[in-house]
Amino acid sequence: MESLPCQGCRGLCCGPVPVTEQELKEIKRKVKAMPAKKRSELEQQQRLRGTCIFYDAEGDKCGIHAFRPSICRAFGLHSNLVCFRNPKAAAGKPWVAKAAPAGILSVDFTWADFK
Repeated sequence: MESLPCQGCRGLCCGPVPVTEQELKEIKRKVKAMPAKKRSELEQQQRLRGTCIFYDAEGDKCGIHAFRPSICRAFGLHSNLVCFRNPKAAAGKPWVAKAAPAGILSVDFTWADFK
């Protein structure tokens, strides 16, 4: 599988991020298990409007990469989720969610929902 050049994008592709009910439960569980200092540092960061609340602006990476939502795992690899810096990587068929979204991170779910 081809890798994406995510460093240097500053989270431009990190939103909106729909999450399913199951993904939301897993993210809540994992975020609550994060060290308090790391969680607080991630929460306090300034991001571009509409960027996912879990984008680590200081590290220029996903703050929950190991348990990120399925749309984030699919991004850049499907014809309807093209990475502008490596469009050739999007050779897969259009991505379709396996379940309806429960909402959007940063819009329907904010840091208050993960405490």
